[in-house]
Amino acid sequence: MGQRTYEAATPPAATARKRGISIRAAYGRVRQRASSLIYLPALLIPALALLLIGVGWATHWGGVNFGDSLTSLRAVTIGPLAFGLIALFLVAERLRPAQRRSLVARGDRHDVLYTVLNLVVVLPLITALTLSLDVVVRRLAPWVILPRIGLVPRWGAILAIVVAMDACNWLVHLANHRIRLLWRFHELHHSQEDMNVLTVFRTHPLIHVSYVLAVIPALVLIANGELPTLLLVFYGGAVAFAHSNTNLGFGPLERVFVSPNYHRIHHRLVGPQDLNLGFTLTIWDQLSHRALFPTPETIRADTGLPRRPLKVEQQGARPHHLKVFAAQLLGPFRPLDEPVELPSIREPAPVPQADRDAGTETGCRRSNPTAPEMASDPLAPGR
Repeated sequence: MGQRTYEAATPPAATARKRGISIRAAYGRVRQRASSLIYLPALLIPALALLLIGVGWATHWGGVNFGDSLTSLRAVTIGPLAFGLIALFLVAERLRPAQRRSLVARGDRHDVLYTVLNLVVVLPLITALTLSLDVVVRRLAPWVILPRIGLVPRWGAILAIVVAMDACNWLVHLANHRIRLLWRFHELHHSQEDMNVLTVFRTHPLIHVSYVLAVIPALVLIANGELPTLLLVFYGGAVAFAHSNTNLGFGPLERVFVSPNYHRIHHRLVGPQDLNLGFTLTIWDQLSHRALFPTPETIRADTGLPRRPLKVEQQGARPHHLKVFAAQLLGPFRPLDEPVELPSIREPAPVPQADRDAGTETGCRRSNPTAPEMASDPLAPGR
């Protein structure tokens, strides 16, 4: 009776406020519990992928045959010419290595797993994302697709597509280094401590959700010229070659094209990594003042992630490839005890001496013990 009298005396607005506070408190507890188990923002990436692919599936990929598109992409990635280029680059790694190592290092073996993953999972995913984006652009923004321009030759349109596509790849790459959510998926690519030509495949499947934006230039100019398969093979081959363990620069041409020596600086262990972001062209780095060209000190620089925030196959006496492989794929969703630091060339963070030396407590070993120690970062702005 007393309880009923109290409830009757409580204004409805006060009761609603109490319920609202109770709901918010319960939500806060659930969110805190979930955050201790998973990095919640990372769920946005697979959600976006599912949404985009759902559009493509519901529209039957805009009338395009999915199987034919996948076959074309496989021809670019694992066709005879692509296979031959990769084999050539593997030979070049043995003849002129940036770092001398065993014939098949741990990192090489581990990247074979990612190569297989690309063939089985990533290529179908990229095909689905690309066809779905095509459907979305054609339905929501058909005005961005330029009609046939008679004054523009076909080769000129193709050149424009390639250059614009490379610029989009550069912008997305920069975003992957500056936005914490995207970095959680991109850090896997930077975890390689034994750089090799197959490192180009060492990517998280879901990172391609961001890189699908590079397809837009092709959609805009598709009526003026379609990219030949041969050109796509050479573009992909150039990106793969830039990751190879090859001591090779392009001399004056390096002011235009990305070389292995140039791109190795981007993967180096010491210093910020949001520089030398170009895929095949260095002009975007130069225009944004993010280009740092190779020196004798950088050619054999160690690569990887400081303090190894992600499990890598180099840890421990045995590589445990499958266990590490699974941990790396789940890595973007793991909760972190402390914020992720993204040192920038604009505001370089101090690098602990322990991260530069071999056999330190951090576990970041030098893959080339004969390389000279760098008392300070030789690529700091102004050098």
